[in-house]
Amino acid sequence: MYSSGDGVVELTPTNFDRLVVQDDAIWVVEFYANWCGHCQSLAPEYKKLAKALKGVIKVGAVDADEHKSLGGQYGVRGFPTIKIFGANKRSPTDYNGQRTAKAIAEAALAEAKKKVQAAFGGGSSGSSSSGSDSGSGDVIVLTDENFDKLVLQSEDDWLVEFFAPWCGHCKNLAPEWARAATELKGKVKLGALDATVHQSKAAEYNVRGYPTIKYFPAGKKSSSDAQEYDGGRTSSDIVTWALDKHAANVPPPELVEIIDETSFDSACEGKPLCVISVLPHILDCDAKCRNKFLSTLRELGEKFKQKAWGWAWAEAVAQPELESALEIGGFGYPAMAVVNFKKMKYAVLKGSFSKDGINEFLRDISFGRGQTAPVKGAKKPAINTVPAWDGKDGQLPVEEDIDLSDVDLDDDIKDEL
Repeated sequence: MYSSGDGVVELTPTNFDRLVVQDDAIWVVEFYANWCGHCQSLAPEYKKLAKALKGVIKVGAVDADEHKSLGGQYGVRGFPTIKIFGANKRSPTDYNGQRTAKAIAEAALAEAKKKVQAAFGGGSSGSSSSGSDSGSGDVIVLTDENFDKLVLQSEDDWLVEFFAPWCGHCKNLAPEWARAATELKGKVKLGALDATVHQSKAAEYNVRGYPTIKYFPAGKKSSSDAQEYDGGRTSSDIVTWALDKHAANVPPPELVEIIDETSFDSACEGKPLCVISVLPHILDCDAKCRNKFLSTLRELGEKFKQKAWGWAWAEAVAQPELESALEIGGFGYPAMAVVNFKKMKYAVLKGSFSKDGINEFLRDISFGRGQTAPVKGAKKPAINTVPAWDGKDGQLPVEEDIDLSDVDLDDDIKDEL
């Protein structure tokens, strides 16, 4: 079918493993039969493909009628069959597109792009853990080379699937894994490692069956921190299990006292919502009273920590511009408002400033319920610089004694004083 001058490499059982499987290059391979009319029709386009891809991607052909064992090894059941041997040589991609040189070249170049992305640890491989196209770029391709850098040296939570391309359970898991990766984006990262190719990492994590799923908690970690995944195999099972782990590792938000612009920005800037409380003046509510309010706020911050909201508080009258902008000053303390500074809108707590009352208010906010109003002035209010609370009860100002000896007053008045 092809001659040496066509640029199409003749592949046989003798040279296939050495030339294709063990080679780092991308290969396009046609399995054909000389008597096949469709193969004869494809030949001119396939020769054109070989010349166009010369020096970029290698093009080969197998006479699968003569070398039936090689065709059988790759599941060839009809002619011509075209397979692209990309990053995972043991699990080539079936080409089912148009039989033109241009269309085949585009598919081969796309496979080369996937390989480059995987080498850089880029998130999108375009393939699921089974090696088939999942339509999701949120599953991160892991290798022996990038595993430690991406997983162990990151601060993120990871779920990693160790799979084999031929594994039926892995193929069933693939679309569920891809959907879970998309749902968990920004919270838990999902990766996939072909354990038949990257055997070093598979051995390090004692992988003996497929698929094997391991969880790596947030923060700097070592291989000994890996935990077995014991959840279900649907996307909802995976998401629920991962979020439970993620929640356990997320630290509670810091409850920041607003004492200047810097503290205000650290609490609220860049957060989807900011929960702002204004507590009674220390002379109206002593240290014990204030700490009780702060304890309630911290407890609720822990409960809603997955929301990544900001949490802040100020003493009554200390930040008048803030109170005015949120219309929570002047009608009693404590008071609370939840603010979206990106949209410059807020909602005010109308119920009781108690654990149950605030919890109900924040729950409604999290579901998008509740009345909102525009922030007065449609801009971040001015923040005063005030002393931070020292944790003690308030003290009334001490009146100074007045020395009247040098004051020119009537003698009767001095006697009265």
